[in-house]
Amino acid sequence: MVITHLLVDCRDAMGANAVNTMAEAVAARLETITGGRVYLRIISNLAIYRKSRATAIWPAEFLGGEEVVDGIIEAFSFACADPFRVATHNKGIMNGIDPVVIATGNDWRAIEAGAHTYGQWKEGHSSFTSWEKTEDGDLKGSIELPMAIGLVGGATSTHPTAKACVKILDVKIPGGATELSQVICAVGLCQNLGALRALASEGIQRGHMGLHARNLAVQAGAKASEIDKVAEMLKNSGKVRADMAEQFLNEIRN
Repeated sequence: MVITHLLVDCRDAMGANAVNTMAEAVAARLETITGGRVYLRIISNLAIYRKSRATAIWPAEFLGGEEVVDGIIEAFSFACADPFRVATHNKGIMNGIDPVVIATGNDWRAIEAGAHTYGQWKEGHSSFTSWEKTEDGDLKGSIELPMAIGLVGGATSTHPTAKACVKILDVKIPGGATELSQVICAVGLCQNLGALRALASEGIQRGHMGLHARNLAVQAGAKASEIDKVAEMLKNSGKVRADMAEQFLNEIRN
């Protein structure tokens, strides 16, 4: 096989239509040059020339002390060493990234595909993030991912919800797609921090069960003023179940 890469500066567009059109346009010329037959003419979502990065430092006392910082770094080391852990580690990062991509009308499947392939393709570990302790004992985190984000073309510039979200973020053309990609990376980094901090301290299940308790309260028919009360009763009882949510709701109303 002969593989030809077209590197295209898409500016504020995601670029799929432009790149696919270009790939098809040069097909006949490549057949002439090679004497072969062109088969696949399509964009790659492994956008290694379109990476975005975010870096931040959190004071140890903000996170709960040096012990929590050490725990986060250990959790990161675990992700670097074990494929079963890094799958969930990176999925948690995408829990933050995907909603922003979707809200702004961008192609979240393309971002997912590029991120996970990049994690396996790059040298070193396959975690999307890196964590280390600074000389002052604080926590430094960074993230780097391919981010083919656009503000022109597609749903981003036409869907009313996407347009509203872009306006809230105050990213504007020209150059806004780069800024948006950086925002998205920053959200992914913070999402990872939240998960690792929970794992390094009280455990992830505490937060999950709190959310589950609220969902059960709503499912039982709790109204706005009742949801928190039912959820708290469920958590205190240690029986976070649908039947208990109904029982506690009846108790509140009676």
